[in-house]
Amino acid sequence: MTNRLTIIAHIEAKEGELDFVKKEVLALIEPTKKEQGCLRYELNQDHINENLFIFVEEWESHALWQQHMENSHLQAFVKATDGLLEKLEVYQLGKIA
Repeated sequence: MTNRLTIIAHIEAKEGELDFVKKEVLALIEPTKKEQGCLRYELNQDHINENLFIFVEEWESHALWQQHMENSHLQAFVKATDGLLEKLEVYQLGKIA
């Protein structure tokens, strides 16, 4: 396994909260792309369930991703969307082949 870390983050807005949650996830992109260790930070929206957003991220290391998780812009997102998300799942993946 490599030191690189791939993150798949599944974020689903509650019904009626799409516009606000979309604004908040979009606001994460620019500051995150400037972070040390961020190799890829891509936001996708599901074609069928428009409330579903998927981040595909690649980080140089788990430690640098952990720093990202503690950054003020991510903490502001967590606070702003508290109670507005149907689901928030984060998968930490290491490439094995």
